[in-house]
Amino acid sequence: MQVAQWPPVTISGFDLALITDISLWALIRHLGAWLNNLRRAGDARKRQSIKALRRVITAARTTRAYLRKLNDTARQDHAQEAKLAEKWTRLGFELQDLGLGALAKRCDITGRYWADPAQFEPEFLDKADVGLARMEQLARQMVAEIETS
Repeated sequence: MQVAQWPPVTISGFDLALITDISLWALIRHLGAWLNNLRRAGDARKRQSIKALRRVITAARTTRAYLRKLNDTARQDHAQEAKLAEKWTRLGFELQDLGLGALAKRCDITGRYWADPAQFEPEFLDKADVGLARMEQLARQMVAEIETS
């Protein structure tokens, strides 16, 4: 399955597709351990995890919609960026509580980015190998794994 690629969007000189420095391999290993633990968890925990992962998908799409608007209008909306910062930060906390540390860290970095993009050095963002599309893809994979377990 191919994911549609949007034109690159930059704010303050940062490529928004690059939002974290966690390697994909570390995330995959973490995901495997988390799924093994989740298989042993009760149905309530599984439903809670699915809801949180679906919120990651929603947040990624909301962020993409804002980026499309930003690209079309070239006008930053600080109120919308504050909402995105809060949404991603809350997701980071929620995922951390569920034991999804690697994805939680990505959400936290995204929240911090939207709160103040200038806080990151370009090198930090350049090292990242995962963007919004990847976060959505990983969340979808996790949901599918939970639903089939």
